[in-house]
Amino acid sequence: MAKRWVGGIGLLLCLAAVAWWRFSLDAGPTAKAQAAPPEVPVTAGVVTARDMPQYLSGIGTVQAFNTVTVKSQADGTIVSVAFKEGQEVHKGDLLYQIDPRSYEAALALAEATKEKDQAQLATAETDLVRYGRLVGPGYQTRQSFDQQRGLVAQLTAAIKGDEAQIDTARVNLGYTAIRSPIDGRLGARLVDIGNLVRANDNTPLVMITQLKPIYVSFTMPQNDLDKILQYGAKAPLDVVALAGDNKTELAQGKLTLVDNMIDQTTGTIHLKATFPNLEERLWPGEFVNVRLVLRMRKGMPTVPSQTVQEGPDGSFAYVISKDDTAERRNVDVLAVQNGLAVIGKGLSPGEHVVVDGQYRLTDGVRVRLLPAKTG
Repeated sequence: MAKRWVGGIGLLLCLAAVAWWRFSLDAGPTAKAQAAPPEVPVTAGVVTARDMPQYLSGIGTVQAFNTVTVKSQADGTIVSVAFKEGQEVHKGDLLYQIDPRSYEAALALAEATKEKDQAQLATAETDLVRYGRLVGPGYQTRQSFDQQRGLVAQLTAAIKGDEAQIDTARVNLGYTAIRSPIDGRLGARLVDIGNLVRANDNTPLVMITQLKPIYVSFTMPQNDLDKILQYGAKAPLDVVALAGDNKTELAQGKLTLVDNMIDQTTGTIHLKATFPNLEERLWPGEFVNVRLVLRMRKGMPTVPSQTVQEGPDGSFAYVISKDDTAERRNVDVLAVQNGLAVIGKGLSPGEHVVVDGQYRLTDGVRVRLLPAKTG
């Protein structure tokens, strides 16, 4: 009897052990399922309101405001060069001096001829007065009087011709001093001292380019013409010239030309902007990136460009809620400028968003904020 009781108790203990083991197996997954998911570490940022320009981008070529090819207008030998290559010059500055002696002699001869004719005219006028007094009493004939009056007129005309010869000689003498016709920067010296130059030579002596102000010539697609005309009718449009990296700003100017015809071969419109170029950061022949600013958008929500992700339904970003959970939100990106995404819809200034770490996020997941990256 005692053995039966002992056996029964052992059986009960075995059954209890099996029941506890099976219960622990069933309860394990439930406990794990009820455990909170781990927090995802992310870097956060704040949606900031900024004034952002709306602009069109293109590539332009810098052109000198004026370009002058200096040539000789007189024949002669260059006796002096009054400039250094590459220097700044002003209008009227002496560049070359041609031997002036033959032109000075021509001027002196023309002046002497005028003086001779003036002396002859004075004598002829005196005789004309005398003949006029003698015609009445009959001591001079009317024919002699008329001939003398014709001589006076002839000498008067000769003096006018002498004056024209003097003016011509002075102009030719002035051509021996070759001066800068504009303010600008000189190029390389193309003819040296001692060379003989002629007025009909096509060889230039030096090139002058005006750098202040300066032009940038560029084109835009014809589809942008309506916007350019629309915003340009309100105020002159700003134009920004950038270096090859498309980041370094070189100069700011104004749009001064919208050409009057579309280029049918390329479907573009030719534009030109004028820059003061006081620091001479723009150089003729240089290629630059151009931003034609149409307007300034005021108080636009902006976030770092990496905040916005692309999905099958378009652009989206993760907004951090007050309970530190991530909310996926669709956004409308108007433009990406200088590392910032300009948001049209979906985000408001002051909201916190996930800047880095989005690849592990899903909607509703709790996040753990990491310190913002520096440098």
